[in-house]
Formats: sequence, structure tokens, C-alpha cells
Amino acid sequence: MLHKPVLEGQTILLRPARPEDAEAVFASLADEEVARLTGTTETFTLAQVQAHYARIVDAPDRADYIIVAKDDPASVLGEVVLNDIDWHNRSAGFRIALFDSAQFGKGYGSQATRLMVQYGFETLNLHRIELEVYDFNPRAAHVYEKAGFVREGEKRDALFWQGSYHKAIVMSILQPDYENG
Repeated sequence: MLHKPVLEGQTILLRPARPEDAEAVFASLADEEVARLTGTTETFTLAQVQAHYARIVDAPDRADYIIVAKDDPASVLGEVVLNDIDWHNRSAGFRIALFDSAQFGKGYGSQATRLMVQYGFETLNLHRIELEVYDFNPRAAHVYEKAGFVREGEKRDALFWQGSYHKAIVMSILQPDYENG
């Protein structure tokens, strides 16, 4: 089982996800802007989200964290995840979502990204963390670049959203980038 300590930022905490977080995650799926930015086209039932959260708690290939406000730890702001961890190649995927578009622009995503990258390299001893961000989300791409991620390329027509295709920008950060940053 992965060691998942609570991670502390300036105004947020990242705490390991728990099965009881499923309801807050499910409620976030109703925010249309969050769905657009994450490319979420499927609909999920509460039971499906609950089953997912019950399954991920002890998964050996992922670290799922919930973003909460430091001054109000009961408030669930979003999630940040290192997933598809490949222990042999020391690599992982990165995913983040704030659950309410009213929380955008407050620095929560930047703090959570930096904390998770630090955890990935310093605790999990990863060498590479990668992500994809859609071309219509330059705010997120900027957050990732500030955290040290480098654009590697793009996947053309990766997402069909409301009648149009969009590119997915592929980005990564390597352990030496993090150490030298």
C-alpha cells in the first residue's frame, strides 16, 4: 500500500481520498464548466462513483487526494491524482479537477499541482509525471508550466466537444526538471 501523508500548502491541504468523498465528487459532476475542462462526456451514477472511490483507496498504482481548504477541512474543493503509476519506469499520469468553477483563479490548482509533483518525486521516487490538457484550457496549461511541466506535443482531434474537435496538449515534468527548478 502506498504511503499517503496529508500534504500541506499555503491555503489548502491534500488528504488521501476516502470512500465517503464519493458524494462530493458526484455532486461536482453537475458543474458544466468542470465537465468541459476535464473533457467528461460520460454520465455516472452515485453508485458508480461510490464503487470507484471504494476501489481506489488501496490501489497500488495510484494516489488519489482530495483538495480541502486549510481553514475549513470539511470543504471539498477538488481532487488531484497520480494514476497509472508504472513502478518499473517510475512514471505516472497526473490529473486534477476543482469541483466548482467558482473556485477557479484562487490558486488552489497551482498549490495542489506543486504539492502533488513534490509528493511524486520526493516520496514516490518517480522519474516522470505526465498529463494532457485540452487546447481550450490555457489557464490550466499555464499552471502546469509554472509547476515545471514542459510541452511535448499534441494529440490532434483528441476530444469531440459540442460539435468541434479539440487538441490535447501533452506535457510532462521529469525528476531532474523538478530538482533543477
